[in-house]
Amino acid sequence: MSGLVAGVPRTLVVGIGASTGAERTEVLRLLTDTLREAGLPLSAVARLATVAGRADHPAVRWAADHLPGVPVDEHPAEALAGVPVPNPSTAVGTAVGTASVAEAAALASAPGGRLVVTKRKSARATVAIARRAASATGPDRPDHPDRPNPPHPSRADRTSRTTRTAPPGDLS
Repeated sequence: MSGLVAGVPRTLVVGIGASTGAERTEVLRLLTDTLREAGLPLSAVARLATVAGRADHPAVRWAADHLPGVPVDEHPAEALAGVPVPNPSTAVGTAVGTASVAEAAALASAPGGRLVVTKRKSARATVAIARRAASATGPDRPDHPDRPNPPHPSRADRTSRTTRTAPPGDLS
């Protein structure tokens, strides 16, 4: 897989925050609406990212299930707390241990990148979009020619395939 889908480089990382009560379809709806409003193609999404323990949330899982080949990165709250963001929330900080999930997770999974869409909220979910830096290198880069083409797993295999937890202090 070259990281290109119909000529579109896969350079976007969508950070996701989802409360316990978020409905299964809520994150995907918010994600697609946010991309459309920003004029960004869904096919450019390379990764999803969230706080540790949320990759298996039904709303996050539903979004990942509808984006084949797009992994979900998890980052410890302590690591996300160290990522500077434009819109921190004291309420989120109190509840989760980091003042940002969506913006911080998007940036943490886009090394050297920048936010192209700050957080957007629905009733129980939040998304933010970062673009990976053009100078990012290595096979993990979405458009790197050596990035393996992940198999399209069965529904039962998706949790283990799509979750990566970054150790504390490792935001790459």
